[in-house]
Amino acid sequence: MKIQSKHGFTLVEIMIVVAIIGLLAAIALPSFMRSRQSTQTNTCLNNLRLISWAKDQLALETGLPFGQAVVNAQLAPYLKKGIPTCPIGAVVYDLRTIGENPLCPNAPMGGIHLAIL
Repeated sequence: MKIQSKHGFTLVEIMIVVAIIGLLAAIALPSFMRSRQSTQTNTCLNNLRLISWAKDQLALETGLPFGQAVVNAQLAPYLKKGIPTCPIGAVVYDLRTIGENPLCPNAPMGGIHLAIL
């Protein structure tokens, strides 16, 4: 008489593994979302900085006075990859005038993205 041994997992074992995976996902997901938001904020701030530098270079080379309006076509040659867009909403930045910092339409007051902790 041959005894058959049953190989496999019981329902309780599978439920424990699923619960552990769910717990790990619940711990990791908020951290991932915070790091994603932080990266997008930093990218937006760097884009604003690049636009500001490009405006300064344009003003120096062409002699534009303070308060002169700037358009995308004027800045494109000073930015290697063209005018950047905000990574959060993919909108074009408000360039404003020479001497003023550019603003992001997706940012709260002041044109700076604030990280939500």
